[in-house]
Amino acid sequence: MENKNKLLGPVLIGIVAAVIGAGVIYYFIESRKLPEGLLVANGRIEGDRIVAAAKYPGRVSQMFAKEGDTVKAGMVIAQLEDASFQAKVEQARQALSGADSQLRAAQANLAIAQREVPMGVSVADASLSQAKAALAKANAVEAQAKLDAQRHKDLFERGVIERHRYEQADLAWQVAQSDVKAAQEATNRAQQGLAQADLGTDKVKAKQQDVEALRAQRDRAAAAVSEVESVLSDLVIKSPGNGVVLTRLREPGEVVMPGGAVVEIVDLDHLYLKVYVPESKIGQLRLGLPVRIYTDAQPDHFYEATVSTISSRAEFTPKEVQTTDERVKLVYAVKLVIKNNPQHQLTPGIPADAVIRWKETVGWQKPRWN
Repeated sequence: MENKNKLLGPVLIGIVAAVIGAGVIYYFIESRKLPEGLLVANGRIEGDRIVAAAKYPGRVSQMFAKEGDTVKAGMVIAQLEDASFQAKVEQARQALSGADSQLRAAQANLAIAQREVPMGVSVADASLSQAKAALAKANAVEAQAKLDAQRHKDLFERGVIERHRYEQADLAWQVAQSDVKAAQEATNRAQQGLAQADLGTDKVKAKQQDVEALRAQRDRAAAAVSEVESVLSDLVIKSPGNGVVLTRLREPGEVVMPGGAVVEIVDLDHLYLKVYVPESKIGQLRLGLPVRIYTDAQPDHFYEATVSTISSRAEFTPKEVQTTDERVKLVYAVKLVIKNNPQHQLTPGIPADAVIRWKETVGWQKPRWN
């Protein structure tokens, strides 16, 4: 009996200790819980990352940004070697200058032809009119001289007039015939001159075509200049947006391929916290709920945020995510957009805790699992 009592004592002590321990653990767990209406979750601060990348392949000659630098959209980040493209630009500009000179010369010749041709046509037309008038006059004189010669011939044959008067009339007719022939030849030459002058119109059209061809050639040369200048400009890599350089990916002397990233940038004014909420509690959340975010470095300061995205699919709990309920296997990703980041104290990668209030009547409290 005495031995039995000796064994019973330690057993009772163990039971009492276990009960007390369980009570302490229960109290500790319950004391860390937030009231109904608040949900706590944790994760790491993230931001939408953008990269400044090369459009063309090349060797980096200079880097103007390092990790931690604040950059603005359009700020020069890096410079690729451009000596060969500088030469191509100069060559293209010289070709453009030559094409432009040829075009100006052709335009000047066209302008001269456009003035000369109408004048030539007008002169030739006037000469033809004069020649036709002279021919008409010569024909009239010849017709009259012919009548006079015939009449004098009749008078001479009848013995009315002397022979030399008939001969004079006949000679006048012969001269009139020669004048008609000369006037006809002059008219023919005037017609040829007018036809030649009219060919000037075709020459003007040909010169116009030359001008258009040279203008097209000049435009192609200008396009070539624009193209090589654009490539030259793209060898200067600029920041696509505002932010802070998160990672410098290249150093001078390295070769980048088209699309190769040079630096990685994140906008510290547009950060968010990605957390994972247990499947059993996801029904308490909705878009637009207010959130307070806390970090270890600033335990007494919070950042306001808003629930902006709730995943529609559950996933297994990521290894890096802490959770108070180890039995939870399925969680939903929730994105909490941070409203303001004064002085850019929050940066990607910082662990943070979030308190999401899904009941407006519940007062805010700090997270208690820190």
